[in-house]
Amino acid sequence: MQLGKREDTADYIIAPDPAAPRLTRSIEGTDQTGALTRISVVEERPLTIFLNSQEIVTAMTIGDYPEYLALGFLRNQHMLRDDDVITGVDYDEELETVVVRTERETSYEEKLKKKTRTSGCAVGTVFGDMMDGLDAVKLPAAELKTSWLYSLSAKINRTPSLYLEAGAIHGTVLCQQDRPLVYMEDVGRHNAVDKISGWMLRNQSRADDKILYTTGRLTSEMVIKTAMMGIPVLASRSGFTAWGVEIAREVGLTLIGRMRGQRFVCLSGEDRLVRDADPAKVPDEDRKHGRKSAAR
Repeated sequence: MQLGKREDTADYIIAPDPAAPRLTRSIEGTDQTGALTRISVVEERPLTIFLNSQEIVTAMTIGDYPEYLALGFLRNQHMLRDDDVITGVDYDEELETVVVRTERETSYEEKLKKKTRTSGCAVGTVFGDMMDGLDAVKLPAAELKTSWLYSLSAKINRTPSLYLEAGAIHGTVLCQQDRPLVYMEDVGRHNAVDKISGWMLRNQSRADDKILYTTGRLTSEMVIKTAMMGIPVLASRSGFTAWGVEIAREVGLTLIGRMRGQRFVCLSGEDRLVRDADPAKVPDEDRKHGRKSAAR
């Protein structure tokens, strides 16, 4: 059963491609009655990221946009600097590797010795001090209209995606005002946001007028990544962690959670909100909105 009108993805710069053959596999099983059934299951494959000659990490990913994932991961780990000149980004599908090359000689032996396992699905990893450099972040005094939030939520939830096709996946969407621009998905929300970061780096996209939307929890990792990217607003359908809220308040990030239909909660950065929409006039959202069936 499909609920609601599907969103036209023509306005997206990058939209999910749930029909891409490498991203899902059809697997046969049995349902609760014992009857045979066949469903689409998300693929998961390793991707090893190198910075110049040094192996940095092997990430489990669905395998799309590997170059953006590598660039965004290295940027968010502070292994790529703002003044770095990137001379090459080479993906080898057979070897499942991406090599990012820079003019600057790099060595991160000491940084790689300290790992933090994050709360992200598919187990995210942060190297070095998670908070390193956060005290220097100055987020812009951007405006956030509540009408944009309601519009974005409706558009994103109706967009055809791997989540609707197969589940077991997270999405992250880079938005500007009420327009979703780049929609990335992966088995871990940290991978999805790294792909966004890599796209922004590659395309020299400004961050001060953007909103980051995620389907996942608003954890410390997500807040730190968003702030370090220079994006002033982070929003989600899901809930918060206390440390995520604490960090958001420290850096002045607007944090919007539990965003469904007429409702949302703001726990940080309330000063950016412009309440230009009457919640009572916003259609409420069915709890099953956008899912292909209640069984997923």
